[in-house]
Amino acid sequence: MIETTTSAQGSGVLPAYKDWSLAAVRLLQGPVYSDDQAWELTLRYQSALSDYYARIGLMLIVDEAEGLAFLRQLADDEARDEYQDLPRLFRRTRLGYDVTLLCVLLRDELRRFEEEDVDHRRCVIEQSDLLDVWKSFFPSSEDEVRLHRSLESAFKKLETLRFVSRFGDAPGSWEVRRILKARLPVSELERLKGQLQPKEVQEPAHG
Repeated sequence: MIETTTSAQGSGVLPAYKDWSLAAVRLLQGPVYSDDQAWELTLRYQSALSDYYARIGLMLIVDEAEGLAFLRQLADDEARDEYQDLPRLFRRTRLGYDVTLLCVLLRDELRRFEEEDVDHRRCVIEQSDLLDVWKSFFPSSEDEVRLHRSLESAFKKLETLRFVSRFGDAPGSWEVRRILKARLPVSELERLKGQLQPKEVQEPAHG
């Protein structure tokens, strides 16, 4: 016998569809950008969405200047006592060395792009252009094929996190998304840069 699930009212009828339902789902899937179909809905129903997410311990962040909206977990000091026992929907994921390094390199490229490039809206990076600087953070004895693969693998990991997206049809072209700026502010960038020194800087010359 197959059991069916009914609504809280026991009628089996779904609640009325909300105009912001699409935006609510998209935000749970990841950042929403200004070129996303859910962007206008997010702006129009920002108040309703913020109230909806607050009930489950999430905060909606909307940055119109950056064309970016995303969710973050309420910090312990932001949530009232009754919210403290809510399970976390977003868990912190510890990134490995390769992925952390690529985050730092791309965040630096994004900062440089914002300071120097006034003609383009998208920060597009060629994977091949990063290979030389990528290699400098590994021992010189490291196999170049392996380094190329590790860089490609790190890009794919950041793609799953929606920090980058493939750009155009050319393989190896990536757009650095604005969420990386929100997740990795300048203060954190500088801290990580101090820890991730190129190998020739880390290893003093021996006389």
